Amino acid sequence: MTTKEMQCYGCDIEQFVASVTSCITYKFNGANMVIAGLMSDAQEAMAFGDTENARQSLNRAKYLLFKVMDGQLIGTKEG
Repeated sequence: MTTKEMQCYGCDIEQFVASVTSCITYKFNGANMVIAGLMSDAQEAMAFGDTENARQSLNRAKYLLFKVMDGQLIGTKEG
């Protein structure tokens, strides 16, 4: 993990993506629900004045969104 990754995302972003693809929310609902959860996390962080964690949560959400747009992740699972 690079220093830039840590500043931007707060984690190793590829490890984060791997954890997302193995989580139950992704398996049953797709990345869109995970992205919505990250955006909710950002709102919560902002409500408590934690703008740094909010920014990193939004950056993680955007990273996943771009993966969906590129066809690398499934946005919505068909029921």
